[in-house]
Amino acid sequence: MLDLKTVQTRHVPVRCYEGGSGPALVFLHGAGGVTGDDPLLNALAEKHHIYAPLVPGYGDSEEAPEIRDMLDFTLHTWDVVEALGLKDPILVGHSMGGMIAAEMAALQPNDLSRLVLIAPAGLWDDDHPVVDMFSTLPFEMPALLFHDPVAGAATLTAGRNVQDPGFLQAYLVANARQLGMAGRILFPIPERGLAQRLYRIKAKTVIVWGDSDKLISPTYAHAFKKGIAGAQLVSIPEAGHMVTIEQTAAVVEAVCSLG
Repeated sequence: MLDLKTVQTRHVPVRCYEGGSGPALVFLHGAGGVTGDDPLLNALAEKHHIYAPLVPGYGDSEEAPEIRDMLDFTLHTWDVVEALGLKDPILVGHSMGGMIAAEMAALQPNDLSRLVLIAPAGLWDDDHPVVDMFSTLPFEMPALLFHDPVAGAATLTAGRNVQDPGFLQAYLVANARQLGMAGRILFPIPERGLAQRLYRIKAKTVIVWGDSDKLISPTYAHAFKKGIAGAQLVSIPEAGHMVTIEQTAAVVEAVCSLG
């Protein structure tokens, strides 16, 4: 279990999970958020010093109305890295976090040498549209996120009764808060011109994708690989968008391949 701490940037206090020992690794979470008992973070913490900052508005963190668009998200996250006192950490991003990580690597290519993008958002192909999570009902999510929807549903609910009014109320409030923030870059489609900036990335890059991803098609894995010079693609079978949970060991192996 990682500890939850607060780091102060110039504009906003940021809640950040931290733990482990070894080379510094910054993990940027997806639109669903992250917790201190996340299996991937705790597995990585066996070999790395993990920093997992929450996007403002997630968990118990303050919202940040001044973060309005992709550039704001990118600069804010670089501010977090600076506030943590880190120089050239391994940068790992999943889904929405992968989109932010790729933008960070493109914006400041000389400040980052190792990058892992796990099923990142950020590109758009009319033939393979990314699912609109903002119009997706809760009961539809497991089939979109997991290779095994039954096991995925159990993971998402943590064994709680989804019919319980208290659970639903807490879920809907948290979801509205978080997706309200995520929507600033993901709604109506997660396309902010990243495709035209991928060429700027100089970091040694590993792209990780679950073969059964139904939220963001694995087709996008090849688009990212084509756009980033020298990028390595790791395709993982029997895993959906939440490959970080379904095939944790394989993702850890891919991250550790960067050293």
